Amino acid sequence: MEPGPGTPKQQVLHEAKSNKPLKVRQDDDATRWVDSVFESLDDDERIAQLIMIRAHSNLGQDHVRKVVQDIRENKVGGLIFFQGGPVRQANLTNYYQSISKTPLMIAIDGEWGLGMRLDSVTPLPRQLMLGAMQDSALAYRYGQVLAMQCRRLGIHVDYAPDMDVNNNPNNPVINDRSFGQDKFQVARMGVQVIKGMQEQNVMAVAKHFPGHGDTDVDSHLDMPVIRKSRAQLDSLELYPFRRAIEAGVQSIMMAHLYIPALDSTPNTPTSISHKAITDFLKGELGYKGIVITDALEMKGIAKFYTGGEEAAQSLLAGNDMMMLPSTAAGSVDAIKRAIRRGQISKEEVYQRVKKVLLAKYKLGLNKPQVIDVNNLTSDLNAATDSLTRSIGEQAITLVKNDNNLIPFTQHTPGTVAVIAVGADVNNAFLQTIKTLRPDVNSFIFTSRQSETQVPQVVERLKRDYQAVIISLHNYARRPANNFGISTAERLLIQQLQQEMPSATVVFGNPYAIQYFCDAPTIIAAYEDDENTQRTAAAILFGQQPAKGKLPVTVCPNFPYGTGIIQTPPPPVVKTELPHVKPETVGMSSQVLQKIDVLANDMIAKGAAPGCQILAMKDGKIVYDKTFGYFDYSKREPVTASAVYDLASVTKICATTLSVMRLYDEGKLSLDATLGDYLPWVRGSNKAGLRIRDVLLHQAGLVAFIPFFKEVIDAKGIPDTALFHTYADSVYSVRVAEHLYMRGDYVDTMYRRILESPLKPQQGYVYSDNDFIFLGEIVEQITGKKLNRYVRETFYEPLGMENTGFRPRERFQLSQLAPTENEPIFRRQWIRGDVHDPGAAMFGGVAGHAGLFSNAGDLAILMQMLLNGGTYDGKQYIKAETLQLFTSYNSNVSRRGLGFDKPEKDNGRHGEAYPCKSASPLTFGHTGFTGTCIWVDPQSQLVFIFLSNRVCPAGGDNKKLITQHVRENIMEVLYEALGGKK
Repeated sequence: MEPGPGTPKQQVLHEAKSNKPLKVRQDDDATRWVDSVFESLDDDERIAQLIMIRAHSNLGQDHVRKVVQDIRENKVGGLIFFQGGPVRQANLTNYYQSISKTPLMIAIDGEWGLGMRLDSVTPLPRQLMLGAMQDSALAYRYGQVLAMQCRRLGIHVDYAPDMDVNNNPNNPVINDRSFGQDKFQVARMGVQVIKGMQEQNVMAVAKHFPGHGDTDVDSHLDMPVIRKSRAQLDSLELYPFRRAIEAGVQSIMMAHLYIPALDSTPNTPTSISHKAITDFLKGELGYKGIVITDALEMKGIAKFYTGGEEAAQSLLAGNDMMMLPSTAAGSVDAIKRAIRRGQISKEEVYQRVKKVLLAKYKLGLNKPQVIDVNNLTSDLNAATDSLTRSIGEQAITLVKNDNNLIPFTQHTPGTVAVIAVGADVNNAFLQTIKTLRPDVNSFIFTSRQSETQVPQVVERLKRDYQAVIISLHNYARRPANNFGISTAERLLIQQLQQEMPSATVVFGNPYAIQYFCDAPTIIAAYEDDENTQRTAAAILFGQQPAKGKLPVTVCPNFPYGTGIIQTPPPPVVKTELPHVKPETVGMSSQVLQKIDVLANDMIAKGAAPGCQILAMKDGKIVYDKTFGYFDYSKREPVTASAVYDLASVTKICATTLSVMRLYDEGKLSLDATLGDYLPWVRGSNKAGLRIRDVLLHQAGLVAFIPFFKEVIDAKGIPDTALFHTYADSVYSVRVAEHLYMRGDYVDTMYRRILESPLKPQQGYVYSDNDFIFLGEIVEQITGKKLNRYVRETFYEPLGMENTGFRPRERFQLSQLAPTENEPIFRRQWIRGDVHDPGAAMFGGVAGHAGLFSNAGDLAILMQMLLNGGTYDGKQYIKAETLQLFTSYNSNVSRRGLGFDKPEKDNGRHGEAYPCKSASPLTFGHTGFTGTCIWVDPQSQLVFIFLSNRVCPAGGDNKKLITQHVRENIMEVLYEALGGKK
């Protein structure tokens, strides 16, 4: 339509391009315009105002001629554009408007923006990604951008948002078009999108009433049946629509569904049901806006009616507008027949015609509209990148992070690879990772590669890298045929997840995560566009936190609402313990040099190949040296960053620490029993054992159970029924390189402990089983694995970067001191896997062993204890709790609660422990691998000694013990305090 008299063309162009809503001035203006247009139409033309027909800009001149015919001859009320290009559509819209007797209502089905239909326009994220956000303000902005795109292209109605609650993961038609399966989230996000659209004067359409989310039939192909009661519909499906109505949504689209609870008439979908539309939606719910059908060409209704009769039935049911009937002319004729038959009055039809004309007026169609094609495509794309990035930052979901790989940082040790599964090119995800961490190497595994290629890819990555990032791309949006994910792709991903420290990022419909429920670390990224890929990479590498939550249930263990919200903590500033000359704290440098002699003598005599030794006085480091090598080949010298297997030092540096914290918080009582905290112990003779006695090793438990001896044959080879050389869903417990145990055998180990002899009368017996139980109690109370709890509660806040369980997941092997060249059971060099075979069979995390660290980190932890539980202004353990746990607590042993202590008659009647001069206040522990840490509050001393004396021959090398190496070195500290020469 050309500009009217007195309306400069440039002014019209400005209005069309400005994106500002056109305001309705007065009701009387609207009434006059509606009446004027209505009176200019004959009966057929009035009825045709209720018809919306299909339009494309990519189907050529034959299609254009058909649309022109319906506009000129049948006087249709509006067009719904589908595929094509923005400039072509703009030119066609300008032309179609110019030849129409009445202004055409232009609509599009653009749920995720015009890019859903048009080339050259970047699509926005689908609604399911919005459902993962916790901030609805972005949903409002999303609605604004939808509307601004529509207005710029001369579109007045966008058939969005989808208000269906998608509670059926196999839904073939809604699925990721929904905001999710939580009715409150669907309503919250949907209402904000509606407000954003309508405040920009684009009609929003809430669909598909009364709810299309719980179907497994595509209504494009057949009519789905929902056999829910009215109460069930009220409690779920209808909730978002009620909220949309309250928010003033201007249009509601009816679904082609058969719902007997609303209308049990055979072959009557809700879209042509008088009971569903007139009685329920308009009557009971009081809806006054435009009610429009879903496409009448869909088989959900077309299988019953055609030739225009589908439009007549829709109008009789109460719809105001009929979308995509089989024929415009036939629809007008069928509606006229219904009027003649008395099925509906002419007045009722005309009332709906005026309702549609009033909607056109409010949408600005009372004024001429001409679309300016200059810079059109760039204008349409102007806001998409920033909006998509913002949505990604709010929605991308860290579903699971059990191996604590995320975030990777520049300082994360170990070689890392990234493999893009299903990708064909070096995409934005790979490029961004390369920018953030240049040492990460990238690989591509295309969907065309076969299963036979999987083993060589896995072996290559396992051989050359310590961790792998797996990204999944280009799979289908719908669940049919496993989302189009090939068997080879699934096999590769699952095998890498089982056999390597891995983080998996799923770029697309999150329902596909159902194939990777056992992944140790997984991110749902929802979309596969460049902006989302870049944002996901930024989250992986700690550039920004993950904030989203799953909007749908993807696995039994990942229900909707799952998501680790990463509130970016302030960076931990590691307060460095100062190195000082010994004399500044009253110690003799000359005397301390004796430690060098003792350490070198130890290595020369084969007691250990190397060690780290650190000593502190008054919170200051007076001695910090490394000696020797990782093994006797002398190829790898020990450095300050070397990480050692602490063995039983785990008992105090992980388990006892946790017990003290829980005691502080009132969550654990020393006089409670194992049965009070561990349900699986109840009914056994272990249930009544007091926590206090367990900490003191006087509960009557046996010293240890050699679990590994029960799973090997006479030659020391593991039972092949219990162990595999690779991990899968059954053999999931890593025991060593290429050795994975059945996951269910862990339960057998616990049963062995429960069935083991119990002798409370035996008094003190140092036992690993005591601390296996205590580690389980920590996990039961906190709901976290022991390794995660201590890391989050102590190590990370203290800045202990080199401390933790399962070190192969975080460090290069070259940083980890090897332990034994084990001749039976694991039959290999043990390096980075815990030396204790029982702890290894528990998966590397146990209350009695499994912790790795270095002297520098342990110095921080011990100084915190020496400070009375406080470090750098933060309290970790109450001082009175420390005093209780580190004092003598037993009449039958030298033990504290969890801590080891000096002999009560230290040095008087034999050998001194831990050294002759240690005061009775001293506490600490030793470890089987050749480690010890001791704290003497009386002298304000800390002594840390780390070695791998079990390398390579295991525990048979007792020289470190028989030569009293650790005791002699510790005694030098006291000698240096006395100034002796």
